[in-house]
Amino acid sequence: MPQQIVEDLKKHVGDEKKYVSLADAIRTACRKLLDQLDEIDARHGRLEE
Repeated sequence: MPQQIVEDLKKHVGDEKKYVSLADAIRTACRKLLDQLDEIDARHGRLEE
């Protein structure tokens, strides 16, 4: 992962911030991306169950 992305993510990690760890931020971003891709696939009739 490019260092610039890591540094951007770290701005949102820590006490009283959105994510408790870098891993949590990455996991959440991946889930959101996969949900968005599923929605796009569903609209195009490509979603497999």
